[in-house]
Amino acid sequence: MLNPIAEDVWALARPQSFLGLQLGTRMTVVRLSDGGLFVHSPVASDDALRGALDDLGPVRHIVAPNLYHHLHAGPFAAAYPDAHLHGAPGLAKKREDLQFASLLGAEPDPGWAADLHQVPIRGSLFGETVFFHKRSRTLVVTDLVENFSHSHHWPTRTFLRMTGVYGRPGAARQHRLAYRDKAAGRVALDRVLAWDFERILPCHGDPITLDATAVLRDSFAWL
Repeated sequence: MLNPIAEDVWALARPQSFLGLQLGTRMTVVRLSDGGLFVHSPVASDDALRGALDDLGPVRHIVAPNLYHHLHAGPFAAAYPDAHLHGAPGLAKKREDLQFASLLGAEPDPGWAADLHQVPIRGSLFGETVFFHKRSRTLVVTDLVENFSHSHHWPTRTFLRMTGVYGRPGAARQHRLAYRDKAAGRVALDRVLAWDFERILPCHGDPITLDATAVLRDSFAWL
């Protein structure tokens, strides 16, 4: 169920449709130095998943990392009432039904500061915060880049080809429109590129394990 990616890092990909397109989604789990779990972009929770997480450690932090990846945040937080729910800036207004312990900013929460760096991607309507797990050199993103090597659904294949992310990893062409302040976005991307990461875990598509830094740099050459 939970796929081991690196030491203390796991991921779980599940089907999910958006406007009829089968884009899937991925949750990433990091075991922190204190033994607690950091859950990024939670998926629907069930008994099997809760059992698998309990085997890894106590869930302490649940993160809705941008303004669009919050669908399962409420039920997931309800399943782990002792965990802290953290959301993207602006998400508290969008999801008034959720109780956030904090909103993500430039500085990491003390609960994960020893294990994870983070950078908010300023200037973008997605409101995404990118995380870097230092020990495993893993970059955890939401919609920043995607990596679809295949799809059995022809409307989805057609859409992905049109947006430039079918058969090669990168940033979808339509996402460029979300960058209203390109200078701020460039500053944020340069901070991310300064990290020494060897893989990228996106929420949509496959993990990027080959030339990950070059993929991210080339994806935003236009910015």
